[in-house]
Amino acid sequence: GHALVAARQSDSAPVHKITIIPRTSGALGYTMQVDTEEKVLMTKEELFNKIVTLTGGRSAEEVVFNKVTSGASNDIEQATKLARAMITRYGMSEFGMVAMESLNNVYLGGDTTLACAPETAARIDEAVFSVVKEAHQKARTILETHRQKLDELAQYLLKKETITGDEFMAVLKGTD
Repeated sequence: GHALVAARQSDSAPVHKITIIPRTSGALGYTMQVDTEEKVLMTKEELFNKIVTLTGGRSAEEVVFNKVTSGASNDIEQATKLARAMITRYGMSEFGMVAMESLNNVYLGGDTTLACAPETAARIDEAVFSVVKEAHQKARTILETHRQKLDELAQYLLKKETITGDEFMAVLKGTD
């Protein structure tokens, strides 16, 4: 799901590797994306598309199995953190160019402090929910539109377990 969603968006890093081999960190596999150039800054569109890609795994579960599992928990956490940062620290929302959250102890885990009224905090939560919900819907739409390729890629991964970005693109383009 992640790889197909990433490949079908603009402003998204290319897929470098996909594996369904579980990792010791608890991941049941992963999709690795590598930018073709070094990036320090990201646009609002790039950040949003990253959230869309993060929701790709959960979206694939819903599209294929009509069920959800706990497998997407880390992706959900990352998507939520990224959406919150867009709204509270990067000035990429209806609130405009106002920092409502500051990052503390960057080298010791990086906890955050929210500096706003409770009413504003509630509006921030609504905005975060809205961004992640919109991204999730975009991922679902991509997967539903390209369901046949999703199934082909899943079968290919079941046979090979790990594939390169080139192999992924060959399957995607139908030249495997």
